Amino acid sequence: MTTSADLLFTNGPVFTADPARTRATSLAVVGERIAAVGHDEVRELVGPRTEVVDLAGRMLIPGFQDAHIHAVFGGIELGECDLSGTTGRDEYLRRIAAFAEAHPDCPWITGSGWSMESFEGGLPHRRLIDAIVADRPVYLVNRDHHGAWANTRALELAGITADTPDPADGRIERDADGTPSGVLQEGATALVARLVPTLSDEERMAGLLRAQELLHGLGITGWQDALLGTFNGQPDPSDVYLAAARAGTLTARVNGALWWRRSRGAEQIPELLARRAELRHGRFRADSVKIMQDGIAENFTAAMTTPYLDSCGCATTNSGLSFVDPEELLSYVTELDAHDFQVHFHALGDRAVREALDAIEAALKANGSRGNRHHLAHLQVVHPDDVPRFAALGALANIQPLWAAHEPQMDELTIPFLGPERAAWQYPFGDLLRAGATLVAGSDWPVTSPDPLAGIHVAVNRVEPGGDPERVFLPEQRLDLATALAAYTAGSAHANGLDDAGSLLPGHLADLAVLDRDLFAAPPGEIAHARVEQTFVGGSRVYAAG
Repeated sequence: MTTSADLLFTNGPVFTADPARTRATSLAVVGERIAAVGHDEVRELVGPRTEVVDLAGRMLIPGFQDAHIHAVFGGIELGECDLSGTTGRDEYLRRIAAFAEAHPDCPWITGSGWSMESFEGGLPHRRLIDAIVADRPVYLVNRDHHGAWANTRALELAGITADTPDPADGRIERDADGTPSGVLQEGATALVARLVPTLSDEERMAGLLRAQELLHGLGITGWQDALLGTFNGQPDPSDVYLAAARAGTLTARVNGALWWRRSRGAEQIPELLARRAELRHGRFRADSVKIMQDGIAENFTAAMTTPYLDSCGCATTNSGLSFVDPEELLSYVTELDAHDFQVHFHALGDRAVREALDAIEAALKANGSRGNRHHLAHLQVVHPDDVPRFAALGALANIQPLWAAHEPQMDELTIPFLGPERAAWQYPFGDLLRAGATLVAGSDWPVTSPDPLAGIHVAVNRVEPGGDPERVFLPEQRLDLATALAAYTAGSAHANGLDDAGSLLPGHLADLAVLDRDLFAAPPGEIAHARVEQTFVGGSRVYAAG
């Protein structure tokens, strides 16, 4: 090669994430792509206009990819009443009061981030908010975004009373006399969310750009937005992505998952095909369909093969919810696969996982292998019988590692209601890897932190950053560092349909991140201490630490 490099990184470890897990010390970029990877010989590409980045022992990696995130929703929530980062009930109330005082003209107080562990039984009460904000409706989504906390005024405006029936896909929590308590679960959130004022186009675009800046600062160069559609009062972000792509302000590479409306059936597929054709410009496309098959374990809506236990350890009659009829799911996924859609499942309980795998199996039998890279996200409880099916069916295992650790929501609101056998089936990353599954990774932000390094820390240690190193959650399910890094780079790029990203090979896109240290030279317990110093997309710097 006689062309001089535009950009050359040297004098530090280069993690390529290629199948051989090759290590290098230099990498050259010409235009948007990697020109060479190696050692001292790569420096021969330095020319008069080459920008040389001296890594000085710092680590160069492929840009992180997030295979399950709600970026626009997260960016919007950063501008609302933010209850994240704490579990203190009094702190929640202080923040709500402060936000209401600072925004006297807001007709609604909206926000998110409260944690179920902060309240007895995971259920706050409307009267707590009434005591500080009674004159305006308040609607606050919880950390996992499967429930919401509302004040009395919001319930009144929605017409929710003791006589209001639970919707088929949700639950209204109630006091002993049947009066709504202020917590709405799953589909019941829509009863209030539909009344929340619609955001302007400018506010939604600001949310996307706010999110993109944050994610680039974490080394993320691309993602799959796991919900392009309206849901629980959140506006459809599709047009915002398309507008940003056309304006050139979308610097990340984004694949969107079109929302499958569970109240409808196969008649929506022609609409999804039309949307896929429309939503395609530059670095944005929408080649996936998101099917939310169940809820979450903490509010007992994750679909399980056997019933949940009660607080005394006895079996209940509740095994969770399958939001899409399992028999109908077989035909829906088969038709979507025939149209070359990727299907992105929310599958958290072991029954939902099995139902999703059954649907993929039906599609394979009907259509043959079309390489559509269907993936199952969350995978909290996986029955051991279903672990080997991922590799056999080519189903990608989309993991959210931050959840695989001892913390109050796990220890107090999940394990006791699963029982010891089923609790041991949670987040089986190691078993999936050993069974040959392809691992991809995501954050589910704004449910939890979008920081890939924090997720990698938990995948490797099975302990939260800053947590007690002696309290390891199912240690046999830990991943080695190289595997966890590959899941967040090459694995997620594969899920996102980016075959020329996620690994550092000649000809691949120069989507890169520079870390402040060599992760392999530090103790595993310090992974989360690492920081991103620079991020590049297509050879252009999109983030530099100040």
